[in-house]
Amino acid sequence: MKKDHTFVTGRLKSLKFALVGAYKLITTEHSIMVQFSLGILVTIAGFYFKISHTDWLFQTFAIGLVLSIEGLNTAVEKIADFIHPEYHERIGFIKDIAAGAVFFAAITAFIIGAIIYIPIIQAL
Repeated sequence: MKKDHTFVTGRLKSLKFALVGAYKLITTEHSIMVQFSLGILVTIAGFYFKISHTDWLFQTFAIGLVLSIEGLNTAVEKIADFIHPEYHERIGFIKDIAAGAVFFAAITAFIIGAIIYIPIIQAL
């Protein structure tokens, strides 16, 4: 395939690849499906409880952080499985580290959600 060197069409092709990748993640990976669904739920909660603009910034950041890191974790796992399909201690170590990154992102998102929603729920 010939490389496209024009700025606009090159960016449009990159955007297409990114959208296809996001669609593949959301429709094929169970962990992304769960995280995406949680993101939709807290987005609905944000509209329902009329959270502030600042809360929206933090909530949107948290959702994007978790989905992004989860996507990178999936990519690491797929590459590792492609390179070494059988169990290998070093591959397992690499996969554990990638999963640990998702854990940190998820804990961060949970804390952000708690800071936003606990006071709202307590005020009910």
